[in-house]
Amino acid sequence: MLAVYFESHGGPEVLKYGEFKEPVVGPNDVLIGVKACALNHLDLWMRQGLPGVTIPMPHISGSDVAGVVLDFGKGVRRFKKGERVIVAPGQLLNNAVEALESRDSYSKDFQIFGLQSQGGYAERTVAHERFVIPISERYSFEEYAAVPLTSLTAYHMLVTRARVRPGETVLIHAAGSGVGCAAIQLARFLGAKVFTTVGDFKKVARAKKLGADEIVLYKTKDFAAEIKRLTGGRGVDVVIEHIGPDVWDKSISCLARGGRLVTCGATSGPKVEIDLRALYSKQISLLGSYMGSLAELYKVIELTENGRLIPTLDQVIPLKDAVQAQCRMESRKNFGKIVLNV
Repeated sequence: MLAVYFESHGGPEVLKYGEFKEPVVGPNDVLIGVKACALNHLDLWMRQGLPGVTIPMPHISGSDVAGVVLDFGKGVRRFKKGERVIVAPGQLLNNAVEALESRDSYSKDFQIFGLQSQGGYAERTVAHERFVIPISERYSFEEYAAVPLTSLTAYHMLVTRARVRPGETVLIHAAGSGVGCAAIQLARFLGAKVFTTVGDFKKVARAKKLGADEIVLYKTKDFAAEIKRLTGGRGVDVVIEHIGPDVWDKSISCLARGGRLVTCGATSGPKVEIDLRALYSKQISLLGSYMGSLAELYKVIELTENGRLIPTLDQVIPLKDAVQAQCRMESRKNFGKIVLNV
């Protein structure tokens, strides 16, 4: 089969497009003909090399897959050939205690499809049937591929970790990111007033269309000062953050007393400093968030199928041009998900 893979870590130039060995279908596996695979920042990090993380080499990236069932192992009973499906990016087998409690991502054995396993930058891939989810024909394969990882992450941050309530105020960084696009829609669905940031004026209209109430151009204005002004000096109840040191201090200063900051990433670096006085005097909560559970993903898909959460696409790019796709993601020019068409 044709696939995009790399045999060593480095820049986009290490990506190769060519023949790759066919995936092996186990007794409980589903063989999927990949129609579309969305990019995530994780793809860039694993290509560059993640400290302390071992991945199979040569490696096929891609955690967000949409496609059709081609075949399955003898133990599979839930699917039929030709059925439209997606793959759950976060995976923990159901004999784990955390899986039984729907706390999958808290387990030390939690894995990400396309990281510890071969992923979706290929014509075909396999996944355990537990992690294969049927989809309707409401959206295209490209749109469905845009949903799982970042929308699940946004749901876990807003619903499970921050416990956002109607009437609260939420600041969501980077409206054009995958997490940002999903979080804006989900926060509005939860009844919150949504503030967001963008770096380019061209992104303002799209952020507004997603449901943002107030949009701050962070390259021309101090976003912390703007949030304080827009909230009458109070600050926001919740900050959704996945950037790291570039926005950390100002994000904390944006919080109202008793506010919660939820972080799920570190795109600008892994280390920050904290002024403990601001933390305890304002009784602020700092919450880590890591993807989410399979049960939460089913809720995300239900919201998608009901039209409450609409997939946001930036560009659809052929699989053979994966280098171009990853370069676009690195440039941060995208608004929404970049998706490979297979």
